[in-house]
Amino acid sequence: MRLAAVLQLCATLISAHRISHCTTTRASASPVARRAAVSCQVAAAAAANACVEATANPLIAYEMVQGTDVVASSGRQHPPTCLLTHGILGSRRNLKSFAQRMALQFPEWQFLLVDLRCHGQSSARSPAGPNTVEAAALDVIALLNHLKIYPVMLMGHSFGGKVVMSMVQQSGRVMPRPVQVWVLDTVPGDVWCDGGDHPRDTIRFVSTLEPPFTSRKQLIDELTGEGFTPEGAQWMATNLKPAKGGQLDWTFDLKGINELYGSYELCDLWPMLETQPKGLQVDFVRAERSARSEEHTSELQSLTSSR
Repeated sequence: MRLAAVLQLCATLISAHRISHCTTTRASASPVARRAAVSCQVAAAAAANACVEATANPLIAYEMVQGTDVVASSGRQHPPTCLLTHGILGSRRNLKSFAQRMALQFPEWQFLLVDLRCHGQSSARSPAGPNTVEAAALDVIALLNHLKIYPVMLMGHSFGGKVVMSMVQQSGRVMPRPVQVWVLDTVPGDVWCDGGDHPRDTIRFVSTLEPPFTSRKQLIDELTGEGFTPEGAQWMATNLKPAKGGQLDWTFDLKGINELYGSYELCDLWPMLETQPKGLQVDFVRAERSARSEEHTSELQSLTSSR
């Protein structure tokens, strides 16, 4: 994929006017760090692609967005595939318009979206094991094995960024083929940050609320009354689904998400970068207005420049 086009599309996903970018790789003997800043000027466009929704897998729900070239050559068995993983308190639908834009820009590709454990349609299922980043990564690996699809690109936003890094770590020292990993707005280690509606605070507060809710406005008023931003409150209201009696309930498993977020904060994936498989390239994209600290960015740049 063309770097500039991917960076522009990443900028739309993380709501950034400008982004910073650094790369780690073992693809050559003398890898160097690259940084780029691009303007977010991608106009909204309806992608001409096919969306194939399939939730028959017993572990996690998923769907595929395919570019027009993939649709036209339906006999082709192995088009290049990009896996997309969402952030905490999200679902695959958060990434669907992004995947459609990617498919418009890269019509020869297909894009696999998943609902991670405890999220979206996967919340009604009960994958085995504790609710951790590592377990969420294993769920996705099991799905890929079930589908017999081995993506050449993994792209994860926030919590999903650690999931794709954990997938690499658990896949062994040598990947089946060279893989590019895009990690959007998170870091390999400690993820504590300041500013905005912190997910930990959001999870703690909504855990005190007792669904069902009479309306989305009720939830928005509860959140803004507690000091959360109107934008964050409105986004949380998109995570409600119809319940009995015309009321609304969560689309996710809140207890499981609390456990997942605790794992996300503690999960240390720096060793994956320090000993990453041969042929793997990892790109980190950070929003300029991100709450991630400059210290985290400096650590990544130090690692990339020393390799």
